Amino acid sequence: MNAEVAYEVSINPATMEEIGRLPLTTKAEFEDVFKRAKAAQKEWAKLSYKARGKYVLKMADYIRDHADELSEIISQDNGKLKIDALNTEVLPSIMGATWYVKNAPKILKDQLLPPSSMLFFNKWSKRVYQPIGTLGIISPWNYPFSIPFGELVMALMAGNAVVLKVAAQTPLVGQAIEQVVKASGLPEGLFTHVVGSGSKVLDSMLENGANKIFFTGSTFAGKQVMKSCAEYLVPCSLELGGNDAMIVLEDASIERAVNGGMWAAYQNAGQSCGGVKRVYVHEKVYDEFVAMSIAKTKALRHGSNGYDVDLGSVTTEKQFQTLEKELQLALDNGATIAAQSQPVGEQKGYFFPATLLTDVTPDMAFIQEEIFGPFMPIVKVRSEAEAIELANKSQYGLSASVWTSSNARGKRVAMQLEAGAIAINDHLYTHGIANTEWGGPKESGIGRTHGALGLHEVSESKIINWDLMPGINKNNAWWFPFDEAIYKTMLELTKYAKPTSVFQWLMLNVTVIPKVLLRMASSWKVDKK
Repeated sequence: MNAEVAYEVSINPATMEEIGRLPLTTKAEFEDVFKRAKAAQKEWAKLSYKARGKYVLKMADYIRDHADELSEIISQDNGKLKIDALNTEVLPSIMGATWYVKNAPKILKDQLLPPSSMLFFNKWSKRVYQPIGTLGIISPWNYPFSIPFGELVMALMAGNAVVLKVAAQTPLVGQAIEQVVKASGLPEGLFTHVVGSGSKVLDSMLENGANKIFFTGSTFAGKQVMKSCAEYLVPCSLELGGNDAMIVLEDASIERAVNGGMWAAYQNAGQSCGGVKRVYVHEKVYDEFVAMSIAKTKALRHGSNGYDVDLGSVTTEKQFQTLEKELQLALDNGATIAAQSQPVGEQKGYFFPATLLTDVTPDMAFIQEEIFGPFMPIVKVRSEAEAIELANKSQYGLSASVWTSSNARGKRVAMQLEAGAIAINDHLYTHGIANTEWGGPKESGIGRTHGALGLHEVSESKIINWDLMPGINKNNAWWFPFDEAIYKTMLELTKYAKPTSVFQWLMLNVTVIPKVLLRMASSWKVDKK
């Protein structure tokens, strides 16, 4: 009798209805997945960038031609609005695929490295980028399509195989990515979507020979991933939490700042690691900013998916309950609910209103940690310097924004902020731009995704070094045998490497360099006994 099959069940968090289920990947299947991936990767790595790119462009074609269908799947599996899925996941995935196909050959091309010093005049090098092998990608539920798809495309363009595990809360999005890949005709075994709990899948990936792990999720979970990878000496790239600050200076366009801040704080029900979490507003424009934010927050609508609402549902029951506790904590500490969005239609799911908070102080626990929900807490500051100080007072450093009428001032402030991506008069959207790296210092992670640095994360660099004139020199100056004369010659070369004057350098060319050349050309005579 066959054992009962275990499933991962998907519930639409906006309607509480089951929308599908997928069988969990078994231990035996994992072994087969990695065996096939490694075999397929060896052949895939032999293809040119142009040949690989043809498959990726077919994926982009499929996403474009099925944009409405994919947006619907993402929306039902995650709870976000269909327009959110289209704007922040589907469209950026198409743009990303085309950018990587066009730019990967340039970014990962061989680089000729001339001698670093005249002492190594005969030594030339080349840096080449090669695939890492089979990559394990573990992606989150907040952007279940665009995050793993972007990493998949980068990995494939660099010549790797990919084993993907999407979040347990959004398995049908993983199935949708399977369909995108299948439509491209990608060689069998090069990509596999596996299903299971995060820790068990990670263990299976490492046990079966994953060459690198890419993880996006909470800082706590990221640290566990890093510990597991360390046991196998497998590298990992971690894109983790954020507590992103928005600084509104006194010369900012207040309407744009309010509009942009609200979108980045409330969009995707606030479930964005790079969304606005803390707003520091200069006291000169604080009242105007708050008044406009109140009016516009009250005008927002949350409800089931459709074209006449602005916020969808929170993705999980656990997250919904966490947000209720965090809001109560803020209120207990003196914060005030200045405005909330209005419910529209049936509210069966995990709908949490967009919530504007005032009377917030910098020391509140509420704004010290990452809040993963539709909150917009506003803090009054007296100066630019105070805003910068408070923005940097966090263990996270994913992204931030500066709002000002002067780009020069915005760039100057941005240079002082401890974050990986800083936008001026905008926020969050750089995650959707393929050529801007994403990631940050502190507890926001290790490594970068997207852009040139993202492609380097999925590649292994190798140096190939050679003699420009092979066969001419029989010996290097620093090879055996040693004697006092060689020591004195090498001692003189320290002056050649860093001369005190042009005259000294010229003299050394006459007195020392000929000795070096003679030694290189001389045979090492050994008495035969």
